[in-house]
Amino acid sequence: MGGRALAQRRLIDTDADVAEGAAWLAAQCPHMHRALQQTGPLPLRRRDDGFGALFNAIVSQQVSVASARAIWDRLHSAGMTTPDAISTAGAEDLRALGLSRQKVRYAQALAAADINYAALRDMPDEEIVATLTAVPGIGRWTAEIYAMFSLGRADVFASGDLALQMAAQNLYALDTRPTDGQLRKMSQSWSPWRSVAARLLFAYYRVIKEREGIL
Repeated sequence: MGGRALAQRRLIDTDADVAEGAAWLAAQCPHMHRALQQTGPLPLRRRDDGFGALFNAIVSQQVSVASARAIWDRLHSAGMTTPDAISTAGAEDLRALGLSRQKVRYAQALAAADINYAALRDMPDEEIVATLTAVPGIGRWTAEIYAMFSLGRADVFASGDLALQMAAQNLYALDTRPTDGQLRKMSQSWSPWRSVAARLLFAYYRVIKEREGIL
């Protein structure tokens, strides 16, 4: 059975799934082995799927974690986290809760997209990305993060993520931070566990930042 066929069926649902993927990566690559020794066991990081998860991702774009959490809490308290609520709310109502004009447009576009979230669970990875990125305000990074953490896909990698790029540069002693395309090419050797590789690099990024006294 090829790695690609395994990846299409394999989901990351439990800590044991993450541990299995991490052990495979460590056995395949000495750099991954060294990173895992420093990070320890990796977190599952599974999230709910559906409209709320994507809307939350839009809210979190280009703001701090604290600001995103505060805005989301206000939206949640106002009952503004469902497609129906967003569709019927006025733009100024959403602005008053902390959304920028651009994010109001994105939220309304997502609510109007009428995505079949249950159907996404059975789609091939690239079809998921294509479906989600057709909605204004959802780029490839957001779609891949959704596939990794909300749908539990085992072989998806958000190579456009800055933290992943910086972690890979440090771990592999690269002269420069890899581009999206360069890191995507690197990630091919981590298949069929690229989503676990992302978890490991995220964890390793925290290790190196704590070492530098930034976190």
